[in-house]
Amino acid sequence: MPNDRSQSAGFTLIELMVVMAIIGILATLAIPSYVSAVKHAREAVLLEDLHIMRSAIDSYTMDKQKGPQSLDDLVQNGYLRAIPVDPMTHSADTWVTDNSNAMYSLDETDPGIDDVHSGSDETGSNGQPYSSW
Repeated sequence: MPNDRSQSAGFTLIELMVVMAIIGILATLAIPSYVSAVKHAREAVLLEDLHIMRSAIDSYTMDKQKGPQSLDDLVQNGYLRAIPVDPMTHSADTWVTDNSNAMYSLDETDPGIDDVHSGSDETGSNGQPYSSW
């Protein structure tokens, strides 16, 4: 009797290797989907952050009759709670601003920032660099 019990007490090496192979195949199939989903989520956050900051720049320019000189002006004057973190570079300090000498209103006195972009050099899923969004 002791012999029968010792033979059925666990898994064989072949059973363990088959299970590990199945887990490996499933992981190989799932990882690219996961990476793609994370990239699309970061791109959605980037688009939303750009929309919010551009709206704040426009509101500041119309209200103050001058463009903001930095993104920090938007925070100090209550147009943004904080400068968002660029989801592509993981830093709030890498936003690239476009300054323009053009006046958008007859009452505008000083030009300033008129657009903002990501500081990332990576290319998005649409084939355009994030810095051009």
